[in-house]
Amino acid sequence: MTVPPRLEPLLRIDAPPVELARRFAAAGHHLYLVGGSVRDALLDRAGEDLDFTTEARPDVIKRLVAPWADDLYLAGEAFGTVGAIKRGRVYEITTFRSELYRDESRKPEVTFSDSITEDLSRRDFTVNAMAMQLPGEPGEAPVMIDPHHGLEDLAGRLLRTPLDPAIAFGDDPLRMLRLFRFVATLGFASDVAAVEAVRSMHGRLEIVSAERIRDELDKLMLGHEVGAGLWGVVDTGLADEFIPEVSALALEQDPHHRHKDVLAHTIAVVEKTSRDLVLRLAALFHDIGKPATRQFGPGGVSFHHHEVVGARMTRDRMRALRYSKRMVRDVSQLVFLHMRAHTFKMGWTDSAVRRYVRDAGPLLPVLNELVRSDVTTRNQKRARSIQRRIDELEVRIEELREQEELDALRPPIDGNDVMTYLGLAPGPVVGEIMRDLLERRIEDGPYSVEEAHAMLDAWKEAHQQDS
Repeated sequence: MTVPPRLEPLLRIDAPPVELARRFAAAGHHLYLVGGSVRDALLDRAGEDLDFTTEARPDVIKRLVAPWADDLYLAGEAFGTVGAIKRGRVYEITTFRSELYRDESRKPEVTFSDSITEDLSRRDFTVNAMAMQLPGEPGEAPVMIDPHHGLEDLAGRLLRTPLDPAIAFGDDPLRMLRLFRFVATLGFASDVAAVEAVRSMHGRLEIVSAERIRDELDKLMLGHEVGAGLWGVVDTGLADEFIPEVSALALEQDPHHRHKDVLAHTIAVVEKTSRDLVLRLAALFHDIGKPATRQFGPGGVSFHHHEVVGARMTRDRMRALRYSKRMVRDVSQLVFLHMRAHTFKMGWTDSAVRRYVRDAGPLLPVLNELVRSDVTTRNQKRARSIQRRIDELEVRIEELREQEELDALRPPIDGNDVMTYLGLAPGPVVGEIMRDLLERRIEDGPYSVEEAHAMLDAWKEAHQQDS
């Protein structure tokens, strides 16, 4: 067979994969490079992961690779995977297997096999169901194993399941989401039968853990064709199972108050953003508060305070998907702030700029990109007007940065100074005073320690009178 250029370094006589293959061959076993490693090499796509498979059982794999590896990584041993670490690189070797979800179980049942053909038949898509048998003896050539015509589907840029899609998705329901993840990351089309299977089976995704769903969603969101992936998830009903708030954005048009399809707008915004996960998740969720806040009036449709409602909904959904506290905080804060730039149509006062920068914090560049990406109107005059407004905001931020310490807004004294000056113990009162001091910093700009002490004197006098 013709070896793809990306695989040539792996097939040299002294390359680690060949060294491994010879160790397995000496013990009467075969070693195959499999799945995405083969697919990406054939597509000439860069890929760090190297996945191998063999008929040898995990205990045998450990015995064969232990003398060769610098260390072993055994977190996946229960599922048949042994990681061999050599010169800082991990080589994952998995026993031929199939995974099957039964009834309402959230954990797949793993069974081992002795056949590479059976192993490949239980994989998700034909383009991932190819293997390359590595040479176990000097002079041997690698052999491509492609029982399900993955090479043909790779050439046709088609995602098709090796077996009937009902069987493939029944074995592992997460493959339904993975289908659209590969649409987004590879730019391939979905097989019609696979799409119809998702449409009829999407309810089965409920047995898959939130963590696994979240990880697939993250990969989809970072795809170059993220819009196509999202449309597939929504159109098949799969989104109803894990991000129903996004599906709800397909608002019905009102015949008297026509407005933009919020779902189409949302996906367009996601497509415009850079491939940054926090930014793209914020784009996905930025308008999910609109259905709950939609009102019709003489001036047309409105969504007052949808950013406030949307931020709360974002927190709830991301927590359900087991995102980290930091991710939940950052994405929901971007949703909460995404309308702020549009509220300053009459120009940016210094205090408004300070408050915007303070509330955005380290998310400021991401927030500004989200605001820019949120402009999807076909009205070019309006689009230019909004972009000029954001340009003006960024100029004002830079101007203030040159005049004062804008990115670390704080009063000239801290809480310890307040307690010492007023003779107070730690407590809520100190926090209230610090908020007042910060508010003055935002409204009036930098001020001196003496001016801060004058504020404390006024506070003390006022409270002595109250007592």
